[in-house]
Amino acid sequence: MSEPNMLTTAGLVDFHCHLDLYPDHQAAVQESEDAGVFTLAVTTTPRAWPRNHELAQRTRHVRAALGLHPQLVAERADELDLWDRHLPETRYVGEVGLDAGPRFYKSIDLQKRVFQHVLQRCAEAGDKVVTVHSIRAARIVLDHIESYLPPARGKVVLHWFTGTKAEATRALELGCYFSINAAMLDNQRHSAMVAAIPFERLLTETDGPFTKTGTRPSKPADVAAVIERLGSLHNVSAATVAAIVRSNLRSLLEHDAQVSPRDQ
Repeated sequence: MSEPNMLTTAGLVDFHCHLDLYPDHQAAVQESEDAGVFTLAVTTTPRAWPRNHELAQRTRHVRAALGLHPQLVAERADELDLWDRHLPETRYVGEVGLDAGPRFYKSIDLQKRVFQHVLQRCAEAGDKVVTVHSIRAARIVLDHIESYLPPARGKVVLHWFTGTKAEATRALELGCYFSINAAMLDNQRHSAMVAAIPFERLLTETDGPFTKTGTRPSKPADVAAVIERLGSLHNVSAATVAAIVRSNLRSLLEHDAQVSPRDQ
């Protein structure tokens, strides 16, 4: 597949990308901006927030999110106070959530406490958009969202969701959106779950640099491939999918006057 170009990437959406984990953070931000891809630059620790925020403020298309990654909670939970201090500076929160995989299960109780705190603070603040990690923890994540972040107090986007169709249905009932990447569509079970999600709740993501396009780490412009795959999955054109995702982003961010994804 050829490299995505400006004509195909302008107005696309990468709602979960770790721009600060590429070799040149500033260049990665600028590349997203030049490509015209609305990119949510998630962070893994509160200490990463200031630089991400500084670079994103200089752009039209990039926004930074304030995170405390569940895989780092065991060693970074003491940064929760710092997370609290930065929260008023942003509408976007992530990456946060729970990871009950074998490597991180030992910290799951601490993860739950941190995630509860994050959701409660978001609910108190109101109008936050939260991108959530839920590896092997979909049910518990949804329990937390239901208990601590009412739909009227914030919006949740489930990043790389790999739960069951029943759990996806529950998430939809809770008002959640889903950000879809190419790796999800490579898995038959996950692809079937994605196919069952209503179009109006879908966004796209890369989760770069943790996913690959060919042999290199994915970058925001590579969501063009996700758009094409979703089109094939639903037997509609890529242009139609791109327009739907842009519309979904507008609905998600309807109170953010600064964000105006390009018209199709």
